[in-house]
Amino acid sequence: MRALFLLAAPAVIATHLSSCAAEIRPALHPDAPPASLWVAPADLEDRDVFNGPWGADRAPAPDARYRVLEHKHTGVNPGMTVRDPQGRQWSVKQSGPDTPDEGPVEVVLSRVLSAVGYHQPPVYYLPSFTLEDDWGTHIERGGRFRLKVASLKDRGEWSWQQNPFVGTTPYRGLLAILMMFNSSDLKNSNNTLYEFRSAERREYWYVVRDLGTALGTTGRFAPLKNNVDAFERYPFIRGVQGGYVHFHYQGWHQELVRERIRPSDMAWAGDLLGRLSDRQWRAAFRAGGYAPEVADRFIRVLKNKIAAGQRLGGLQEWSPYDAN
Repeated sequence: MRALFLLAAPAVIATHLSSCAAEIRPALHPDAPPASLWVAPADLEDRDVFNGPWGADRAPAPDARYRVLEHKHTGVNPGMTVRDPQGRQWSVKQSGPDTPDEGPVEVVLSRVLSAVGYHQPPVYYLPSFTLEDDWGTHIERGGRFRLKVASLKDRGEWSWQQNPFVGTTPYRGLLAILMMFNSSDLKNSNNTLYEFRSAERREYWYVVRDLGTALGTTGRFAPLKNNVDAFERYPFIRGVQGGYVHFHYQGWHQELVRERIRPSDMAWAGDLLGRLSDRQWRAAFRAGGYAPEVADRFIRVLKNKIAAGQRLGGLQEWSPYDAN
């Protein structure tokens, strides 16, 4: 039986404070069920990275007709809630006419995170789909499809700054992985606290859910995303000073990674990701609809970042100039 990385309780849910950063510290609530951020992936090498942990049976059918229930009214990217012929409800995130498609990025990163042990909801990608609405039946631009399942209850957002896992290796390792993907949107509003229920257990899952702002550059305003040229050019690690890794990260909430991620955290994350086979990496990008030649370029950069993180090892001080 796989060991769970568990703590006795989840954090008190905190809203995102954009004007000032909250103190970063562990936070517990004694009356809540057990909480889980990460599950040690004993079977990582055998995991189905194309269909993900929820499997092919839950995937949206590409040839089905979907009925619109509600259009999305917030956020940068358009979207809607739809129902399929089986009665299942989906949240669809689409690309806008002037915005890059976040759906492929979100599915790829979700597949990688779930493969290495981090909880994720069921998400899939369709390049297009058939929609029924008040104007008839037509082909709609596709995107990320997230399934609503009875076993997962959305309990609101959780705080990067105050949660039960602050200071733990899986928490810091998660941030290290997000740095490798140039995930630029570390806002609490992108995190979801799920109550997971099964016949055997009830617990809270801490999930980083909205992952589309990645695989490009980093920045607070209009970073490039889903852009392989930019991803290849963007620098990764500035160096190691005082026992902490310094990144070329310009996105939201830099306090989460500034003098908090150690070389050992990079090595831990790199060892996890390094266990993914070439087949699994290609499957993750195929799940996001990427062409093989584009996927290969993204994978090449990611593997270089993984190797760079692993090389840091137990270094206390290091500069890129040291390699010259």
